[in-house]
Amino acid sequence: MANISIFGLGYVGCVGTACLAKLGHKVIGYDIDETKVSCINQGIPTIVEREVDEVMKEAHTQGLISATSSTEQAVSKSSISFLCVGTPNASDGQLDTSCLFHAIRNIGKALRSKSTFHIVVIRSTVPPGTNETATEILEKESGKKAGINFAVVSNPEFLREGMAVSDFLAPPITVLGSANPQALKILRKIYEPLNSNIIEVPPKVAEIIKFVNNSYHALKVAFANEIGAVCKKLDIDSHQVMDLFCQDTQLNLSPYYFKPGFAYGGSCLPKDLKGLNYLAKSNQVDVPILASVEHSNSLHIQRVLDRVQEIGIRSIGIIGLTFKAGTDDLRNSAAIRLAESLIGKGFSIRIYDRFLNIAREKSDGKKELSHRIPHLLPLLEETPESLIQKVSLVLVTVRNSEVPQLIINNPGIHFLDLVRLKDSSVESMPNYEGFCW
Repeated sequence: MANISIFGLGYVGCVGTACLAKLGHKVIGYDIDETKVSCINQGIPTIVEREVDEVMKEAHTQGLISATSSTEQAVSKSSISFLCVGTPNASDGQLDTSCLFHAIRNIGKALRSKSTFHIVVIRSTVPPGTNETATEILEKESGKKAGINFAVVSNPEFLREGMAVSDFLAPPITVLGSANPQALKILRKIYEPLNSNIIEVPPKVAEIIKFVNNSYHALKVAFANEIGAVCKKLDIDSHQVMDLFCQDTQLNLSPYYFKPGFAYGGSCLPKDLKGLNYLAKSNQVDVPILASVEHSNSLHIQRVLDRVQEIGIRSIGIIGLTFKAGTDDLRNSAAIRLAESLIGKGFSIRIYDRFLNIAREKSDGKKELSHRIPHLLPLLEETPESLIQKVSLVLVTVRNSEVPQLIINNPGIHFLDLVRLKDSSVESMPNYEGFCW
């Protein structure tokens, strides 16, 4: 059993107080609102939420929960402090962390008189870098040393209103962001009874994942509603359509397509996206998400061009011209758009594509290539080695098993990986750069 303090007795703090006590820990809540403090001391939740009343009442009966408006008391009676302070949006959209940092400063002052190791856990949704700033504040206010006297752990919550108690007790994952092994070991022990996958990551990863999760959830709602609007106009049952959509767990509901890399292309994605946008437009349905996808894809190609210009090397090799590896299909290839843009900006380029070389050996393939890319065909190299001899910067647009060895053998060549080769032997090399990672 651990002694835990929870700072902020609103939605997240109230649920955390009840659920951590249910797990057998002794919990003391802190809030500046005396009404909330009084409620917790009577075993009454500060929020209306399914199941929380029963869990809170049971914990109170067992003497596992209490509350105070004294920071010193909360810190002195606990070895772990969970920060559940609200971080609302400011007028410009950024998160207002003023109340959070106020609490952190007060915890730092309270730590001055503590001789035992203390863990500060940030549950609030915060911008990346907050863990580092919190650590600096705690060191300044306490006069103690991070990693020796205390540690800060980023531990974002994933609670749905109306399902918060069940989500706390059965989370899909538990994320812990800290470089302190002692703190991570203690928190693992706290969360082990929940039987969730506990994942240790750098603090900034833990801090941004909540933004990513909820932005995607918002995107899913808006995407489904746009599909619903189009289907309604066409007298199609949108729920039947999306039920069918959800049946595909190989592509639709899966990790596939979810890793940052290069822009999409090919014969299917661009064509069908344009077709769906046309259906919407011709039926007077405004679908801003669907309408913006192609523009976002183009912007991603522009980001590559911007990075190439920042690097400043004028002789460029491109490994992969087809729209993806394993095919000679050039339709809507983002690599072709990239190559043409580089030529238009005066860069000297050479190209290696194993599958185009295979196609070029066939008479019908050579005819097709001469028709599709007559301006790029003379730039094709027979081998990656011949490409390397003529350039100083290589852009990798498709996964190719030959590339990692090229990076190792050519330390003087800058490699910009647009797709992530997923080869640990090269990712730490000084001549390797990942585009989105």
